[in-house]
Amino acid sequence: MMPEIWDENYDFSSQSYDANRLSDESYSEKLRIEPIYESFVCPLTKQVMHDPVTIENGHTYERKAIEKWFKECKDSGRKPVCPLTLKELNSTDLNPSIALRHTIEEWTQRNEASQLDNASRSLGPGSSESDIVLSLDYVVKICQKNRMNKHAVRNADLIPMIAEKLKNSSRKVRCKALQTLCVVAEDDDDNKAVLAVGDTVRTIVKFLSHDHSQERKEAVSLLFELSKSESLCEKIGGVNGAILILVGLVSSKTESVSTVEKAEKILENLEKDKKSVRLMAENGRLRPLLTQLLEGSAEIQLSMAAYLGELVLSNDVKTFVAQTAGSALVDVMSSGSMQSREAALKALNQISSHEASAKILIEAGILPPLIKDLFAVGINQLPMRLKEVSATVLANIVASGAGFESIPLGPDHQTLVSEDVVHNLLHLISNTGPATQCKLLQVFVGLTSSSTTVLNIVSAIKSSGAVISLIQFIETPQRDIRLASIKLLHNISPYMGQELSDALQGTAGQLSSLIRVISENNGIIEEQAAAIGILAELPERDLALTRRLLAEETFPMIISKVLKIRHGDIRGNRFVTPYLDGLVRVLSQITYLLEVNSGVRVLAQEHNLASLFTDLLQTNGMDKVQMVSAMALEILSKQSKTLTKMPEFPKPGLCASIFPCFSKQPDVIGLCRIHRGCCSVKDSFCLLEGKAVEKLIACLDHNNEKVVEAALAALCTLLDDGLNIEQGVLVLCEAEGIRPILDVLLESKTDVLRRRAVWAVERILRTEDIALGISEDQNVGTALVEAFRHGDPQTRQIAERALKLVDKLPNFSAIYPKAGG
Repeated sequence: MMPEIWDENYDFSSQSYDANRLSDESYSEKLRIEPIYESFVCPLTKQVMHDPVTIENGHTYERKAIEKWFKECKDSGRKPVCPLTLKELNSTDLNPSIALRHTIEEWTQRNEASQLDNASRSLGPGSSESDIVLSLDYVVKICQKNRMNKHAVRNADLIPMIAEKLKNSSRKVRCKALQTLCVVAEDDDDNKAVLAVGDTVRTIVKFLSHDHSQERKEAVSLLFELSKSESLCEKIGGVNGAILILVGLVSSKTESVSTVEKAEKILENLEKDKKSVRLMAENGRLRPLLTQLLEGSAEIQLSMAAYLGELVLSNDVKTFVAQTAGSALVDVMSSGSMQSREAALKALNQISSHEASAKILIEAGILPPLIKDLFAVGINQLPMRLKEVSATVLANIVASGAGFESIPLGPDHQTLVSEDVVHNLLHLISNTGPATQCKLLQVFVGLTSSSTTVLNIVSAIKSSGAVISLIQFIETPQRDIRLASIKLLHNISPYMGQELSDALQGTAGQLSSLIRVISENNGIIEEQAAAIGILAELPERDLALTRRLLAEETFPMIISKVLKIRHGDIRGNRFVTPYLDGLVRVLSQITYLLEVNSGVRVLAQEHNLASLFTDLLQTNGMDKVQMVSAMALEILSKQSKTLTKMPEFPKPGLCASIFPCFSKQPDVIGLCRIHRGCCSVKDSFCLLEGKAVEKLIACLDHNNEKVVEAALAALCTLLDDGLNIEQGVLVLCEAEGIRPILDVLLESKTDVLRRRAVWAVERILRTEDIALGISEDQNVGTALVEAFRHGDPQTRQIAERALKLVDKLPNFSAIYPKAGG
């Protein structure tokens, strides 16, 4: 066992001589080495000599030691003497003892071989921790003493045995093994080649993620040494997770400075391997790839561009790449070989999908060559697969929201939104494959999403007559193309609603397909929100379109969808708000058919539309929903006059003709105060019965003037001619609606509001008690005077009547003839 054969303190190059040991034969046997002969030891240093020399009297010393002795004699003014005899010497000449030196060297080699043999046995199975550590210490010492000993270690097959100790259960042994391998491998390519065999490199890399800092430190030192060998760089980089861990170490705030610096140097060495460069890029270390892209040979540049096109990059990295290599990639795309252009395009596709990086590419001049590639025909045109990539890059660029109306595409100063360019893009959509069609449609979605470019696109679509072809994509089976086309049509619908309405009605199938999209029961998705948005932007009074929608049974489906959203049966997401907005706006259009289509009235009654719109008045944050709901209630309320069931009384009999007291009609309980008949919210759309009055009054305080206008218009239907206006005023008074109406008059934010408010106030002032209270408010009088002075003729006429009711004008001073409200 090791304690019997090993002396950890024994070093044949530096161990002090001990005379007692020389006579101890059993000690030498324990070490299984040859004993130290007295002639091998320098009398001055008491160590085995490396360069023995003989002086004048025949005694032998280590050269450096005797030279130092003679120098000290000279410096002290004494004559040179022999260190052993102390007798003066006539000469200080030194004669090399060549034979003795050779003998010592041979003795050392034999003993070191014996020690290596001992170390080999101690590194075998079953050895204790202390024996293994002592063996490793010895290997470190002899390798540091003489480079040739590294060859001896390799020839003794110790390197695989040391590597095996990396898997030892003792942390101390593992650390010592890492340290020993680092010494063994230092500046020795042959030893590094031995370490490259098997899974040793993988085992070393695993130490990078160990919890113990000392193990990580030793592993980094060893990998740094190994990474100096180009053949090992691929081996290190190929270990799963190695690059990621090293990149993490480089950015670590807790590791030692030495560890971080060596990790950085390892990565720098690994840059010799193309695969490692790619892995670094995948893990966020892009600079090596970009450096080779910019400075490497044509072959390397092509390879790096191809790698870049395959990477999945974070947005920050996309911006960094665009800043560093954007211009170079644009140049390659403009003038490189077809293979290079393909690689550049794919790389640009990756980095253009972020707003900031896309804008950098625009500054680098990407648009002109991109458009040129898309429009090129003949021998210079790109293959279809690359046109798809070009279209994708263009869609990414447009999505950045840059000011494309001011970015020239060439010396003719045309821009991306110039009519000819738009016409060519529209033509290309009709003459290319589905994938490219989808990307070009997305280009138009981006351009029509900007208020600064949408009108240019709308104008070009009108002049090209492309509406019909764009609408046809609604029926395509490819969902991504259908989505892009619907989003585009939604964006342009506010500017060409009538054209879209005519086109949808004039073609077979598109309107039905659009309705099918809206009615899908797979949650609420962007496509549905955009599809209903198209219908919502079409002319609301296009009765022909409304009849088509009625024939398609669109409205019952819409009512069902609205109710499910209101009841929480359809879960909310970011598209719920625009989807509900569109549903309600389209649903409100049905009210314009009430007077001309009895079937619509029946539908409205069956589905209790008045109650639904009343409920929708409370959808706070959705101004358009509140506005169109109030507008729908106005139209429905106007129907109450004709739908209210008036009570039937028996005709007066003979007694009534003789006795007038019998001719009095009996009182009927439960009649509507305003309509004087039997009302209900479902059948006669009565606002009072539907409890809509309070909700409409609440809308008068809305920040959006359009909502206030619609709510006030609906309330005014309670004061129409033919109704019990006094009761209508009392209803408003009881609901605390008089003051809000007066406030609308005082603010007079729009001419429409002023006209509506003046009309309402004049009706309210007809009730004497209320008029008396209002007449004391000077602000109301002033507002009526302003309306009388600055309003349109009808408003001035109504304001005049109102001023008379509050005694602001004498009755004989009327300027205009009386007219009905």
